[in-house]
Amino acid sequence: MRDAIDRTLGPRGTLLAFSHGDIFASLLGCYLAGGDCIEDVMDIKPFWDGHGIRIASSDTIERALRKLSEDNINYSGESGRTCKFNVASRMNSLMLKCLRATGQLNPGDCIDLDFDHQFIPTGKKDAEYPYKNAFGYFPGVASVGDLMVGIENRDGNTNVKFHQKDTLERIFHRLEGEARVLVRNFRADCGSFSEDIVACVMEHCERFYIRASNCGSRRTDFMEHEDWDEVEIRNSSDKGTGHIRCGVTSFQWDSFLSDGNLRLVVQRTKLSEEITGEESNSLLGTEYVYRCILTNDWDNSEKAIIEYYNKRGASERNFDCQNNDFGWAHLPFSFLKENTVFLIATAILKNSYLHFLDMLRGRAEGIDCGTRIKRFVRRFVTLPAKWIRSGRMDVLTLYTKRHIHLSLC
Repeated sequence: MRDAIDRTLGPRGTLLAFSHGDIFASLLGCYLAGGDCIEDVMDIKPFWDGHGIRIASSDTIERALRKLSEDNINYSGESGRTCKFNVASRMNSLMLKCLRATGQLNPGDCIDLDFDHQFIPTGKKDAEYPYKNAFGYFPGVASVGDLMVGIENRDGNTNVKFHQKDTLERIFHRLEGEARVLVRNFRADCGSFSEDIVACVMEHCERFYIRASNCGSRRTDFMEHEDWDEVEIRNSSDKGTGHIRCGVTSFQWDSFLSDGNLRLVVQRTKLSEEITGEESNSLLGTEYVYRCILTNDWDNSEKAIIEYYNKRGASERNFDCQNNDFGWAHLPFSFLKENTVFLIATAILKNSYLHFLDMLRGRAEGIDCGTRIKRFVRRFVTLPAKWIRSGRMDVLTLYTKRHIHLSLC
């Protein structure tokens, strides 16, 4: 992967300078040792320096990342307000090249793509104040399961649908052109529910599943409809162990793209099981809570479609991992374009970490593919160890009863 980084980003200064591969390796070492921010890399330098591993200082890492930034794109809305977007094309291309280098994405793969927006609260100089009641950024993130495959950053007060079509077009083109993979299914929440976005998605994937918003006229149709099938839906909030009883049905969609043969899958759940207390006052006079999914899938049952859509909750956990394990909660720079580089760089590190965990399977006790950084540090990093000079070589000797394959050290 280091070769892919250096080939894509090019050399840095003289031959004695830290390469871009060294920069990424230093930052990865910082987080794998339990660091929260770039400055924590200084704590691991005394241990690794002098044993054939070059650890860059925090200032060098920040300087290198800052130089990788690209100018923002300004979009003007109907109200005349300008919104900043940062595409970071080279860094997004690097993310896909690294995934190909590790074999996590291969040409010809058929993938299920999830797209969502994550509000990142921060008091940086150009952060905007949105409806989230805090200053911050609002990046759009594309993922394939646990892997991040595309990130574009935006002003914090930008509506999620504003120019989302352009963002998705760029993500699809990179996946199809650079990674050479095919998007089989696409999932997104109601922030992607608009005619232009749905039309864009239909051009690039076989099937899509987008949460549809409810309006008053549709609710009336649902309440008057009598042909409901009672099923049990796996409840994702219970980590796959619980089920919820509900009614399901389908409608032919004709509000827009009427020639697209689209299907609206509707799920209704008794209000008493969904909302209790004061929250139910706003829904007085109704008996059910309705949730809808717009799709072009007419082959699978309503139950199968709803359960498949609910699995996108696993991709949303990527944000928790990035915030707590890979520094998104501690953005280092003052401007959106520089922090976009940091977001993508740490997403690349997270993808690499998942590849490393896959390599550790069966070779390090207590480590599996779902291991978070905190557990990884406790089980693998914070072990008694000593560098011993043997046979004119530095050998790392571990003092632990846990089974760890020595070829990993």
